[in-house]
Amino acid sequence: MLNDTGLYIHYPWCVKKCPYCDFNSHPIKGEIDQEAYCTALLADWEAQQQAGDSFQSVFFGGGTPSLMHPAHVNTLLDTLPINSRAEVTLEVNPGTHEYMDFNDSRTSGINRLSIGAQSFDDTQLGNLGRVHQSADIVTAFKKARSAGFENINLDVMWGLPGQTVNAALQDLRCAIDLQPEHLSWYQLTIEAKTEFARRTPILPVEQAIYDIEKAGLELLADCGFKRYEISAFAQPDQQCQHNLNYWQFGDYLGLGAGAHGKRSDRRNGTLHPRRISKAHQPRMYLADPAAATEQPVDTDEIVLEFMMNALRLVDGVDWALFEQRTGHTKSDLAAKWSSLEEQKLVTANRCGATAKGLRYLDSILQVFI
Repeated sequence: MLNDTGLYIHYPWCVKKCPYCDFNSHPIKGEIDQEAYCTALLADWEAQQQAGDSFQSVFFGGGTPSLMHPAHVNTLLDTLPINSRAEVTLEVNPGTHEYMDFNDSRTSGINRLSIGAQSFDDTQLGNLGRVHQSADIVTAFKKARSAGFENINLDVMWGLPGQTVNAALQDLRCAIDLQPEHLSWYQLTIEAKTEFARRTPILPVEQAIYDIEKAGLELLADCGFKRYEISAFAQPDQQCQHNLNYWQFGDYLGLGAGAHGKRSDRRNGTLHPRRISKAHQPRMYLADPAAATEQPVDTDEIVLEFMMNALRLVDGVDWALFEQRTGHTKSDLAAKWSSLEEQKLVTANRCGATAKGLRYLDSILQVFI
């Protein structure tokens, strides 16, 4: 068995469903029995645990996990086998900062926050259906710093409805001025089964998208943020360890309604990875938190899945990691990789995309389908 290095805990409730969101989130209707949910999470863990589990990172996602009472967070972190030096991240909606005490969160064991700013333009925040305004982002960030948080990420979107290059750069400057350790700067995409899919806003044209990305990448680099993944930027030594594990095709355990996990076992010298998913509806999950659907990752699919993650990393990964986590060798891909090299889409010495390849990642992945 390969020990899990990541733990994802899903809190499925939020104040309001955003029109672009395709995550498993459910607007709050009435009181949430948080104690019952915490008990279910622990029962979920007991059903999934394996000997030797030790988590090097924890990520509370949602929904709006910052609505979870710190006492329940503390119970989970005290019970689960988490490394004492683990990165423990909590997603925060700045529109709910008045409901949480950042000092309590810090005491409970959280040591990293990810604040969903999305934009500093109040009109755009309204377009995105957010429950906060730009002033709330600043307030939440300052409260987090006052509570002693030294590792904070800001999520910022670009390519918003009608957004110009100058407007996108202004959002970035507002985020950079707060001096976070990490920035997730990602393009708004229209996902199926969302409100935006049914009522699609007018987005910037292709040339504007290109210009925003180019100018934004230059600004981030000038301000000391190193791009280490397509949409992730960090100050030195501040990369998100939990997400790095995903992108390196590592194993992780998922707890909670709609959570997903990946486990890998070696039997008879062969790697056997499998996907594990939990019931999406909170009421169904609460009724039977141990229930799960397991699906083996087919041999024909494992290379594609690895590439979908690893090639997002700017520096790629060593071929040794590819062999360890897929059971394939570099020579298995020799012809395909050579063809991609000739097109200057991938690098020669590592399993990674070139700067050009990062822009045409979908084209690279088509080769492995």
